[in-house]
Amino acid sequence: MLFALSGCTAGKSFDGKDRPSSTGALKVENGQLVSNKGETVMLRGISFAGIAFQERYLVDETFEELSKVMGCNVIRLALYTWGVGAAGYCTGGNKNLLKEDIIKGVECAKKADMYAMVDWHILQDRNPNKYLDDAKDFFSELSLKLKDYDNVIYEICNEPNNCSWQDIKDYADVIIPIIRENDPDSLIIVGTPDWSSNLSAAIKDPLEYDNLLYSFHFYAASHKDDYRNRIKEAIDNKIPVFISEFGVTSSNGGYPVDYDEANIWTAFLEENNISYVMWNFSTTTEPCAAIKNGTLKKSSFSAEEYTETGHWLMDTIAKYSNKQD
Repeated sequence: MLFALSGCTAGKSFDGKDRPSSTGALKVENGQLVSNKGETVMLRGISFAGIAFQERYLVDETFEELSKVMGCNVIRLALYTWGVGAAGYCTGGNKNLLKEDIIKGVECAKKADMYAMVDWHILQDRNPNKYLDDAKDFFSELSLKLKDYDNVIYEICNEPNNCSWQDIKDYADVIIPIIRENDPDSLIIVGTPDWSSNLSAAIKDPLEYDNLLYSFHFYAASHKDDYRNRIKEAIDNKIPVFISEFGVTSSNGGYPVDYDEANIWTAFLEENNISYVMWNFSTTTEPCAAIKNGTLKKSSFSAEEYTETGHWLMDTIAKYSNKQD
């Protein structure tokens, strides 16, 4: 499937709508993400693949590209908690440098008029309580430093797995009050069991906090009607959902790629006013990457330097952003 090579001229379509300069600090009302004036907001964007390896992109020109060319109004700053060497914040990474990276990303996003998701990227560590002390220190320090930024969204545990909803609730009941002590009205996303694909426990036993959403992840080539039905159940129960990560590929980020199913997904999300963030902005060889492998530039990518996945996201954002105008 081919997409229009429109990336380099798309910027004129993305001015002002659902951005910090116009909608301010976000909140949740009646199961929906809304602006500071109570108007429905749609966020559409992309996730970094891990800032420990992508520090070169934490510059104004990259974020301008994401905002004005790709059309994103949200960028996800993925900070892996577990990894080999410098890759994991809690397993040998340079904590001070990685915290500075997050702050820099938030500031760059602010300048580019985008929301920034601070993503505590639980994955191989499975249970968010494994590094609870690190999480407490991280969110205490970052929420204090970022309390005056109205473009910040906290995602406190990316993909909990092989743990229970009660484990996640116990973790959230520690971390959310820490954030709210510094930033009382902050918007917070909480991961759900089974790699953020199980909303049923949250529906039956939700957390008792305002301005809270529950994350749900899908990959279009692997997850179809069954996953959409899970979201429908949450909608019916007024449980607010945010797609903090999705892909056009199979669930491992590789082949096959299914753009037709991805189109079905985005139409469904748009119809239900559920925001979404695609995995990922990188130059990896995986088909989920938005920039072609070997591209060394930080911005001003040519049409040929975007992958087919990158063009799909740009075309999708342009289609629905223009529909709002």
